Amino acid sequence: MSDDADWRRRSSRLLGIVDAFVVVWAVIGAFIIRFGIEPDFVVAGQELTYAWLSVVLAIIWWFMLGAWNSRQSHILGLGPDEYKRVAAASLWLFGIIAIVSYVLRIETARGYVGLALPVGLLGLLLGRWLIRQHLSIKRGQGRSMSRLLLLGGPGAVSHLASSLHRAKHAGYLPVAAYMPGLESETKVEPDSGLQIVGTKPDAQSIVAAIEACGADAVAVSAGVQLHPQTLRHLGWELAARNIGLIMAPALTDIAGPRIHTQQVAGLPLIHVTTPTLEGGQRVAKRLFDVVVAGLLLLLASPAMVLVAVLIKLDSSGPVFFRQERVGIEGHHFNMLKFRSMVIDAEARLAELARKNEGSGPLFKMKNDPRVTRIGGFLRRFSVDELPQLLNVLSGSMSLVGPRPPLPREVEAYESDVRRRLLVKPGLTGLWQVSGRSNLSWQDSVRLDLYYVENWSLAGDFVIILRTVRAVFGSTGAY
Repeated sequence: MSDDADWRRRSSRLLGIVDAFVVVWAVIGAFIIRFGIEPDFVVAGQELTYAWLSVVLAIIWWFMLGAWNSRQSHILGLGPDEYKRVAAASLWLFGIIAIVSYVLRIETARGYVGLALPVGLLGLLLGRWLIRQHLSIKRGQGRSMSRLLLLGGPGAVSHLASSLHRAKHAGYLPVAAYMPGLESETKVEPDSGLQIVGTKPDAQSIVAAIEACGADAVAVSAGVQLHPQTLRHLGWELAARNIGLIMAPALTDIAGPRIHTQQVAGLPLIHVTTPTLEGGQRVAKRLFDVVVAGLLLLLASPAMVLVAVLIKLDSSGPVFFRQERVGIEGHHFNMLKFRSMVIDAEARLAELARKNEGSGPLFKMKNDPRVTRIGGFLRRFSVDELPQLLNVLSGSMSLVGPRPPLPREVEAYESDVRRRLLVKPGLTGLWQVSGRSNLSWQDSVRLDLYYVENWSLAGDFVIILRTVRAVFGSTGAY
């Protein structure tokens, strides 16, 4: 086994070491802060001292993290599941301590528990985040990944392969394709370039192909021509060889909260709820927009005054740039920005059309001659967009949402792209934190539609946090 193929065991061992260090650090730190360095502080007349209690607590905490499967390789590097399991294990442990203390009437020091839990949980989450960043770098280099055999029809295999290629940080590397029932003599899947290692619709042939290509897991995609009983036998064979089985249904860009599984007669039925933004959700989003936008305006007002002065000193013309954009349900509004271009920028657009570097209906130029000296700086760090906080307060925009399109862009929309108009456009969004102007038109649309389909208030908060990093990184801003 190669060094890279053993990444699961090494990652699990590293997580175990980090967890041990954090829980010991949290428990000892809480003990010293609360009691000093006296090891014989007795628990309310009991024979057990806090020193021994600290040792037992650290050991149990470490084993609880393992019992909640927080170190499993398939949850590392992607999604919130890893963090949820760490938090659940820690909260369950301290919940049990509280219950036992109440039932047995043991007067445990609240300051001790109140320090150990939050400090330890924060340290565990931080450790997981640091390991995730290291793992993401290695996966970007094609290392520390699960080798995946894709099982399914031609279209489904190519779509799954391209999706996994875009998300290397998820840790899945397609190495071959298996297409049961395929009548073509071709040996390579044309879209993905994966070698087709078999077409026979039986479990033994698939297992032989898995062993031949050295796959760690099998992803069963849509269009697979296999009898349910064959799939069942395949699952047994894979389990005996400790090879993972992943079901990849033809549901694209659907987030976890909308997916619910129900067992009916031994069949796992997947229910997908309809996305809605009404009633309490709409009120909560609007309240979040008003409060946060108001606070940001208050904090940014001195900087905005300085920017206005610099714009006036840099070039003639107004401080603000007003442009007609299309908002929710196709309603037009005037979007505000700090002026970052010369005053006749719109009139000069036609002469620059042949130099367009954008895709689809978007116009983008990395070295646009219409941008002023101060405008280049404003655009690089998205300072020119601060006046849009006024649009958020007025209700024409939201803090988070799809990119606000121009009327000419909306005229070129296909029918499915118009779903972007089902929610308010945002000052920031998935497009902002995923590459900005470096994104293709197709990727921009995909991200905006994903947001429309899977909106949540927690998701908005995460996007805002990611926006801060994207702005200071200035990637794709021009």
